[in-house]
Amino acid sequence: MSSKLTLRMLLAAVTLAALQLCASGAPLEEPTGGETSGEEGEETPDLMGTLNIFNIWEQVIAPTKRHEKEFEEEFQGNVDYISLDNKRPSFPVKCPDSNFTKEACLQRLAEGLLNYTVLLKHVEKEYPNCSMLAEIEASVPLLITQIKAKMRKSERVKALTSSQKEQLLKELDNPDTYARKMTAHSVLSSLRFFLIDGKRSIRRWETPKRQAANTGSTN
Repeated sequence: MSSKLTLRMLLAAVTLAALQLCASGAPLEEPTGGETSGEEGEETPDLMGTLNIFNIWEQVIAPTKRHEKEFEEEFQGNVDYISLDNKRPSFPVKCPDSNFTKEACLQRLAEGLLNYTVLLKHVEKEYPNCSMLAEIEASVPLLITQIKAKMRKSERVKALTSSQKEQLLKELDNPDTYARKMTAHSVLSSLRFFLIDGKRSIRRWETPKRQAANTGSTN
């Protein structure tokens, strides 16, 4: 028997066996050369969640980038934008660079943003036609949802009670119109840097995981 005929018979036998296997409903096995572990499969949703949270974070930060220009146009250089950096004790603070777990940092970010949703009511009162306000108010709840989705115990995130909200806004009120407007600008300025610092904190926690996922996909 020639070698060509033998090869054809072997190919026919393999094809027939494959057809019988498919007809029986049995799954075909994947090649073993590129096996993936369960851990690598679990990275993908987390990686996508990380990319998504950064996208939403940028949606919130983007309109705040216009704040400095609008502030300078309003006050015509008579007030320095840097003077708004004098934060009030009631304004949320960023995660510290050390001695903070990822879970604690996420909780602080979520609760801080919830507080800002209240503080923005003061901005809305003083500047009802503020161009950036609608964009911020639409994106912040989405960002809070994404942050809580990354927490192990998101139920620990506590929003302010009605009385606490009322008290917070009362602290911002002032009989002087100029003082109220400056407070409104301080809220927007503080929120901007809170978002920038928050994104940096998330990146610090998530970047090693993203690098591990990318390394695993190229092996």
